[in-house]
Amino acid sequence: MNDLVTPNIGAAYRRRRLGHFRDPSAYTRYREAYDRAMADLPRPAQTWDVETRFGTVRVYRFGAGDGVPLVLLPGRTASTPMWSSNLAGLAAHRPVYALDLLGEPGLSVQTRPLTSAADQAGWLADVLARLGHDRVHLLGVSIGGWTAFNLAVHAPDRIASVSLLDPANLFGRITWKAVVVSLGAFVPFFPESWRRRLLGWISGGADATGDLPVANLISAGMRDFTTFLPVPTYPTDDQVAGVGLPVLALIAGRSIIHNPRKAARRARRLLSRGAVELWPDASHAINGEFPDRVNARVLAFVDGTDAGSADEGLPR
Repeated sequence: MNDLVTPNIGAAYRRRRLGHFRDPSAYTRYREAYDRAMADLPRPAQTWDVETRFGTVRVYRFGAGDGVPLVLLPGRTASTPMWSSNLAGLAAHRPVYALDLLGEPGLSVQTRPLTSAADQAGWLADVLARLGHDRVHLLGVSIGGWTAFNLAVHAPDRIASVSLLDPANLFGRITWKAVVVSLGAFVPFFPESWRRRLLGWISGGADATGDLPVANLISAGMRDFTTFLPVPTYPTDDQVAGVGLPVLALIAGRSIIHNPRKAARRARRLLSRGAVELWPDASHAINGEFPDRVNARVLAFVDGTDAGSADEGLPR
């Protein structure tokens, strides 16, 4: 359980408004769950902590080759292991970087408060600048989708395309159901069995009660980590329409995060170069439910972008 960067642990970080583990025991529990979940992933070709103006960001590189890489941004409290169903398939086709979001549970370590959407874009722009690539493709799920698109709004220069898997608070506003999950799951000392039921609910009824490494990790992050992140800003119509990059948006028809049909309609109406698809059978856990289909769709999209023929003209 070696750390390249010292994690934030203890109440002193609360006063500084920085994400932190509640106490040493909380960190130990979380790190054991993290390492166990990471063991199910392909072995990273590289692991390092990238310095940004807001802290250090844990980055893993998978796969080989020198093509335009994919950068993966996970959902809330999930960190890199949430891509366990997708990584091998994606990395077989092009280089992949997976990040732990700054200020969230994971091995990234926050050193300055994040107070705005511009700050959220700032740390990610710093990471991309230090990866050594002129352009990258972004792939984000849930809040990771919001994070990817937020960067496209504020600092699009290094982005080749953006692929979004049921992004949160982007094309549709957060629903009361999602608020219930958020409030219930993050309350300290919330019964573990109830937390697992909430995870299952947000995942379309999936069983999250067993000994599943990713579910264990997400639950540990909810229980053992305190975040101080700004509420994700809902982008205006002008901000969405102003993103001129190729955007693939896969909206889960059974999502409780937003109204899926309204979200798809807004995306289709506003994205200038968007391919928008509503997947009726998918829940918010779309990447784990349909990993092969998601991988194939994303890879076809980024391949088309690299070839100069991004398929935004497909039926939407």
